[in-house]
Amino acid sequence: MAVKQPKRLRDYGLKSERLLWPTKGPGVFERELGVEDVEQKLMLTTVEKAVAWAQGSSIWPDTFGLACCAMEMIAIVSPRYDIARFGAEVFRSSPRQADLLIVSGRVSHKMAAPLRQIYDQMLEPKWVIAMGACASSGGMFGNYAILQGVDKIVAVDVHVPGCPPRPEALLEGIVRLQEKIKAGVPPAYEIRGVAS
Repeated sequence: MAVKQPKRLRDYGLKSERLLWPTKGPGVFERELGVEDVEQKLMLTTVEKAVAWAQGSSIWPDTFGLACCAMEMIAIVSPRYDIARFGAEVFRSSPRQADLLIVSGRVSHKMAAPLRQIYDQMLEPKWVIAMGACASSGGMFGNYAILQGVDKIVAVDVHVPGCPPRPEALLEGIVRLQEKIKAGVPPAYEIRGVAS
């Protein structure tokens, strides 16, 4: 019967010189920790996972309310919905301090250029939520004045359906975006291009 050799810290991918030295035994830290149950006593992760967790847990939205959906977006900071629970309570007025653009409402062709300018000025990585039927597909305004979907000018990560969607729906969209970020899914602008 083969005896199972206990794992050392170097077996978990740690690459310090001391751990990789083949003739050295376990260090003081490993002896105190107990090498047989190191996984239970020591939280191991990668830098990429830690950065993704930090990015997903501290989203700073930019305020870009255009129509009736903006009232629902404003409601998510109230005590009833409390977006602060999800780390996204810091609505910024400057795109240079924001990494999430919530496009809430219908986008006219006249507003397309300012919207794109704000998007270009945002920090990277950046994400976009199209809130409501009008931002997602033009909604009931199938005419020459309204842009038929904001994804024609910016890469959209999450679409929140509704006319207008309730604050709960926007909270769900933010939670879904956080799950994508924490899972390591790249922003939409890295996955697919956008017509300029």
